[in-house]
Amino acid sequence: MGDYFAQNGKLPLNDESFKDIFAGEQTRVIGEQCLSEEQGILKEIQLCIIEADKTKIKTLISTALGNQIEAGMILEHGMISAMNYVGDGFSEGKFFIPEMLLSAQTMEEGVSVLKPHLLEDSSATGSGKVLLGTVAGDLHDIGKNLVAIMLRGVGFKVIDLGINVSPETFVTSIQEHDADILALSALLTTTMPKMKQTIDAVVEAGLREKIKIIVGGAPVTHEFAKKIGADGYAETAGSASRTAQELMTV
Repeated sequence: MGDYFAQNGKLPLNDESFKDIFAGEQTRVIGEQCLSEEQGILKEIQLCIIEADKTKIKTLISTALGNQIEAGMILEHGMISAMNYVGDGFSEGKFFIPEMLLSAQTMEEGVSVLKPHLLEDSSATGSGKVLLGTVAGDLHDIGKNLVAIMLRGVGFKVIDLGINVSPETFVTSIQEHDADILALSALLTTTMPKMKQTIDAVVEAGLREKIKIIVGGAPVTHEFAKKIGADGYAETAGSASRTAQELMTV
């Protein structure tokens, strides 16, 4: 990857130019070691998402459906489990942003086939709804955008409010969208206090018991999250999706 950057001056951010760089034997071996407990077609779907094989994912899902595997089972144990693995790998430095983006795109391709069956399958329930935004005074969005990708990848519906979002806008949006989780991002130490102001505004609006709150960003720490009354802390995009899943079970 470093050699590619040195030669071309930029990351290979389109599908065809860098798929072969990342979707190789090393990724396959890592995936097989991690997912050895999964059997048959579900394991193939997992590996397909990890390797970002968009040409194969639709066929595999159609085959699984033809084999009478429930849509909810395919989603949870084939697709979401693979995206969780990619997210964990990203958190640990084993995967990079382009790989994560390709896996998320592959997931979307698969969901397009699965969606009609999910509507029919009572066992397939959505993960929940997340309201996401960078707090007031902060114009950074790269980390927030990665979090949105990972959350969508594991099945959450994400309402992205963008950057420089005021506490009042967060409160209004919670009421409007009936969200399950509020995810706040900040990249500057000077905007971290806006996280507490936002949480205080949620409390004052009488909405605190209805929603879980996650905070994250470069200067944010676990201790800070606890101090301001957040329910969860996400150090990376991968851990954000894990934390959101855990909070949905509380």
